[in-house]
Amino acid sequence: MRIIGGKYQRRQIIAPSKLPVRPTTDMAKEALFSIINNHFDFEAITVLDLFAGTGNIAYEFASRGATEVIAVDINNHCVQFIKKTADAFEMENLRAVRAETFHFLSFCKTDFDIVFADPPYDFQGIPEIPGKVFEANIVKPTGWLVLEHGENISFSAHPFFVEKRRYGKVHFSFFKPKE
Repeated sequence: MRIIGGKYQRRQIIAPSKLPVRPTTDMAKEALFSIINNHFDFEAITVLDLFAGTGNIAYEFASRGATEVIAVDINNHCVQFIKKTADAFEMENLRAVRAETFHFLSFCKTDFDIVFADPPYDFQGIPEIPGKVFEANIVKPTGWLVLEHGENISFSAHPFFVEKRRYGKVHFSFFKPKE
């Protein structure tokens, strides 16, 4: 795994094998950040990374200068790894929080320009994620929710759904608040 853009571009990140994760592929990550780059100024956004795992996506946002990146994961080993990596790279704009995602959403009072969620593909609550995120009112009016998921899920009927993109086996569904 490597950081593909920004201040820490080309830095390798070696995650411990004991972490229960499936990092986003470089191909999918490059495509995602190309899309985001066309719509947002990285140095002016705040980001929430749900189901952060290794912190792969959070590092990309932090490297590109996001003002604040919060990475949330329930697994303590993942959170400790993110904290250790952020400290090693001196990413002062990245903070890791240990919490169950839906519980975190129930008490989060901050709104974000981008909420990224990459749950395990077998997580039973995937269909609930867009509803929970928008019920929590944490996506700014001009912000996005980006949800990574497997091919067997469609969000096209969700009222905030905008589009779905596919990169190999990785699928991103994009959501925006109603204007």
